Amino acid sequence: MTDWTVESYIGPQGRSPVEEFLDRLPAGDRARIDHTIGLLKEFGLQLSLPYVKHLEGKLWELRVRAGRKAYRVIYFAFAGQRFILLHAFLKKTQKTPRKEIAIAERRLADFLECEGTS
Repeated sequence: MTDWTVESYIGPQGRSPVEEFLDRLPAGDRARIDHTIGLLKEFGLQLSLPYVKHLEGKLWELRVRAGRKAYRVIYFAFAGQRFILLHAFLKKTQKTPRKEIAIAERRLADFLECEGTS
């Protein structure tokens, strides 16, 4: 099994919103997310519930529990066995909020435009 690579989306200003979000988390929560990202690298598209769930289109969510908190990292699979992390947030509702998906969709469109693919 070949490991996948995981990269964070870099916005037009050269900043990574996912990394900035993760850097603000308590160390234990960050470790849980890093562990789950490691599973995504190792198992790739074979990883399933409870760790990942399809949202819509190309978007998937990485599901991480840290105590009573639920974190989500929205990502998509890209050419060359790469996962691109688009958006991360603390989930506070039963369903993934539409605004969080919309942020990921905008970043996905920006990423694909910069990569010159559709």
